[in-house]
Amino acid sequence: MLELVLANLKVRPFRTLISIIGVALGVILVVLFTSLANGMANDMAKRAANWKAEIVFTRPGAMVYDSSNASLNTAYAGRLLKIEGVESTLPVIRYIMADSSGRWGIRQIDGVDWQPFSEQNDINIIEGRAPEGLNDIVVDERQMKDDGLKIGDKMQLFGKHEYTVTGVFSPPSGARIKMSLAAMQNILQTKNCTYILVKLKNGASVNAVAARINEELPGNTVTLTQDMIINAQDRVPALKTFLRVLVALGAFVSTIFILLSLYTTVTERRREIGILKSLGASKTFIMGSIVGEALMIGILGIIAGFVFAFAASYLIGRSFDLQFELSSGWAFTAIIIAFCGSLFGALYPAWRASVIDPVEVMANE
Repeated sequence: MLELVLANLKVRPFRTLISIIGVALGVILVVLFTSLANGMANDMAKRAANWKAEIVFTRPGAMVYDSSNASLNTAYAGRLLKIEGVESTLPVIRYIMADSSGRWGIRQIDGVDWQPFSEQNDINIIEGRAPEGLNDIVVDERQMKDDGLKIGDKMQLFGKHEYTVTGVFSPPSGARIKMSLAAMQNILQTKNCTYILVKLKNGASVNAVAARINEELPGNTVTLTQDMIINAQDRVPALKTFLRVLVALGAFVSTIFILLSLYTTVTERRREIGILKSLGASKTFIMGSIVGEALMIGILGIIAGFVFAFAASYLIGRSFDLQFELSSGWAFTAIIIAFCGSLFGALYPAWRASVIDPVEVMANE
């Protein structure tokens, strides 16, 4: 059986190659985009993990990963300080904008008063100095390396506004680019902020303080920093729906390519199939050979898909500063999709081949 399957694939190499590419496309869709989604969400979570503040206080819908919203009154910072268990508060504006460097992607920028931010979260300037003027910014080491920057270089943000890189901070925390809160409020023409970081006193219960905040300042959103890390993907709007659509699309592509390829193959090989049946080949044998071809194409497509997906993720990551992180669960899903797509795509052509009448075929051909 295996020799027959391999021989049939070798006879039509171009069609076999196209079928393998079709299955590989389904694998690439799942692996590449789920790796990108996981990588970006987990990268944001890791940077959030460097916050030593235990609570993030904001307005409903203000702190999401795909929009800019400064809807929280900074006066809440003072009101939060009066709540039992709170040691310090820090207003922050998170601004999201398109990457103006010519690469595909977005930039996140934090507007925050550097000294209290540094003291609250143990984030330090390792080169240069903290932002002081309205045109000063600091960046983390990754941003410095990716953009080929050095202290004193200029960076255009918010359209044509030019800012000077005055320092490099480490470890990475929140947005990779930071300026003073006053500078951000000035450019956005607002007195508000996006969220307030809340640091608790030693020994204070996070859940108890969060409950007190909800009780004394109702109608706002109180998020534990640890929950932001654990549920990073859940915080990206419609991410799970997006991934499900990709999985469905990958399955559809694999199935359709196999179905069309094998259906055409069966049509062209009617005479061969008729001869096999006249020599005693059973329906099961005929169906098995067709399904075997599909599964062999599926295996080759899976291998090709993973190779191309890994190569593409490496090149895209280097070129566009995007994070890729493949999970074993999604890798297994991609394999199952390719196998199931190959199997289901082969069922109808295999059935058509098994019911071919050898007498009719030999009489007509």
